[in-house]
Amino acid sequence: MRDLNYQLKLLCKHSHEGSFETRVGRERQLSAIANQLHELGFRQLKASSLKQKHVQALVDEWLKQNLSPGTIKNRMSCLRWWAEKVNKRAVVASSNDFYGIPDRQFVSGTSKAKDLKRDQLALVKDEYVRMSLRLQQAFGLRREEALKIQPRWADRGDHLHLKASWTKGGRERTVPIRTLEQRALLEQAKRLAGFGSLIPRGRQYIEQLRIYERHTANAGLSKMHGLRHAYAQQRYRELTGWPCPHAGGPAKEQLTGSQRQVDQQARLTISAEIGHVRAQITAVYIGR
Repeated sequence: MRDLNYQLKLLCKHSHEGSFETRVGRERQLSAIANQLHELGFRQLKASSLKQKHVQALVDEWLKQNLSPGTIKNRMSCLRWWAEKVNKRAVVASSNDFYGIPDRQFVSGTSKAKDLKRDQLALVKDEYVRMSLRLQQAFGLRREEALKIQPRWADRGDHLHLKASWTKGGRERTVPIRTLEQRALLEQAKRLAGFGSLIPRGRQYIEQLRIYERHTANAGLSKMHGLRHAYAQQRYRELTGWPCPHAGGPAKEQLTGSQRQVDQQARLTISAEIGHVRAQITAVYIGR
């Protein structure tokens, strides 16, 4: 392992900022960045060697590759984290505009909702991974939540209670149990997990995450965050009585005054259920 890769790995290991999944993602990003710097001709680097020329060369390469603004900005966040850890915060400009990185487009004109068909699910060989996927679909859970959840503890009768340690940003939340199908699925999850979580005894979260990634990839499943999009769209129809814009429904400007009030309340409800602070973020899931 090259010095730079090893030293960045150590920086990540000794940091406890963010959720476990955030830390894993940061380490992967920085490892890829270190490899890319090597490919760009910057050899014998150490973590403390970071300079403005390295940052500029990386950004130029990412822009040349036509990477999405969101992907580049995520990588810039990792670079700023690295710079801060080696006391070189000034090496990375505070504004992405400095590098000519375009604004991120949060709302696209197309739906990202995904369905999980029975035949696809059957290809997932790990029963714990299968159950996590089903919970993602039924309750709009994030991947980490669907792995860490302790179904017996979370079941509060008419809702699921999600612990802060399972959720992004450490925010507890509740998700309603609305249907007989959800109830039946939750009972199955409780029988599988016993008094524990959907991480089998003897495994760590990171091990189960890698098993999840491997089994879903082997089954030809990708971008399973789309299950949350489908949940949000289903909830919007339930709460309003009409489909959301991403599912062919009317845009906000086409709604009457009373319909706009219903629309706004639905967005607030959905935002809370899927674990976001701002109702505006629902536009990503259901459209404007």
